[in-house]
Amino acid sequence: MDSLKSPHSTYKNSQSWTDDLPVCKNTGIGYSTNQIYREDGNPQEEHTYEDCSCHFKFNEGFYWYSVFDGHEGKRAADFCCQRMTAEIYFSQPMENQSDEEVKELLNQAFMTVEKGYMQSLEDLLAERTSLMYDIPEGLTQYEAYQKVPHIVQNINKINYELSSGSAAAVALIHNNKLYVANVGNCRVLLCQTDLNAVLKVVQLSVDHDLKNEDELLRLSQLGINLKSLRKSTRLGNQENTRCLGNYIIKEGYRDFEDLAMASEEPIIAQPDIHGGIVLDESSRFLLLMSAGLYKSIEEATGTDQVNKYIAQCVVEQFREQATLTGVAQAVVDKAVRLHHDWYMSNSLNNSFSPKREDITLVLRNFNYPLPNAITSPTNPSVSFNPIVTKNTISDRYSSASIATVGSGNSDSTTITNKTNDTSSSRDVKIDDDIGSDQKIEAYVDFSDFYRNYSKAKKNGTLPEGLDF
Repeated sequence: MDSLKSPHSTYKNSQSWTDDLPVCKNTGIGYSTNQIYREDGNPQEEHTYEDCSCHFKFNEGFYWYSVFDGHEGKRAADFCCQRMTAEIYFSQPMENQSDEEVKELLNQAFMTVEKGYMQSLEDLLAERTSLMYDIPEGLTQYEAYQKVPHIVQNINKINYELSSGSAAAVALIHNNKLYVANVGNCRVLLCQTDLNAVLKVVQLSVDHDLKNEDELLRLSQLGINLKSLRKSTRLGNQENTRCLGNYIIKEGYRDFEDLAMASEEPIIAQPDIHGGIVLDESSRFLLLMSAGLYKSIEEATGTDQVNKYIAQCVVEQFREQATLTGVAQAVVDKAVRLHHDWYMSNSLNNSFSPKREDITLVLRNFNYPLPNAITSPTNPSVSFNPIVTKNTISDRYSSASIATVGSGNSDSTTITNKTNDTSSSRDVKIDDDIGSDQKIEAYVDFSDFYRNYSKAKKNGTLPEGLDF
């Protein structure tokens, strides 16, 4: 479990008011820190874990999930994750609010968090201004570094903090409807089955990067050269065309050669929002992920249908794991292993970057079966008189093939879903004490339990959920 604890602890160093919020029990989280591949094989992180995530149940019928993918430090991701949760928690939609009103609530949350984050930088900006006054006038940057290196180094440290930003993807469930908002390249996938039992993967988020034609059009209308944009993978000091935070690129965009001609701030915090999607029995599970997950898989496998690939991995792990966290972590671990093996197989190719980024996966299950789930002894479905046959036990697993539907540049392939009987035949040792009725004789005396159970049921004091 150390792989789960260490990333989480790196960004959650102190107590927070969100620690007391109830978490959603139908959720699993998978993590992996960024990795530099060393020739000696020893693991090494390039930077501290910069992702943040949450999965809260504010009240019955109102849930909140998020993934924040930080860059240039975790300052922005930390702040935005905490503040966004507060904005939603204290602005809970009313029962009769329309879809448009709920989406506007999400939009305002993003705008308020962006404004609040920029205001939180005022002390840093004041410190930077004071340091700049200490540099003698008329010096070039090189000359300043030669004469007052400590001042220049402190300014560079502040500029690094001011560059901190975050992509974000959030999901809100209210009155059995799903609403999704995002900036940057975190993704949200909803997996549903259709009338033919085909599992479909729908990308509800929008990748705000330089592969997005709508974003290229928006930037070109601001006066940025479209040809140079198509040749680039980064915009200023980041790869996303939208984000939360990053003061340096938003307030100082004219200092970047590729952005200097823009008529207004090109990097914005305005989210794309979708909803409300009715969650019915066809809704199977929801995935929120940082870009590190799907990019690692794309690099390692060369697939052009990465959403479908990830959904298939999740379905496979539903059949194998006992918990939702086990499912999510197993998917992340597979991506990590694939990427490492891919790099080691191509380590002589200098064009391949010897590293990968942080990975976070939030899995919200709706009704996809988890056949190996660890059940609680107090679960009403537990039988006190198990029947054991003398031959074998067969496990039936549903092997779902995936159809994918996307937003923008996402996948679009459909294939048929089939249910396979994979008979995992395991010989069961039969105890000699089994009678002719095939019931195992009790090795624990439950007579007191049944006596008290009958009395409580008669008096109407039986705890809820214990009636069987």
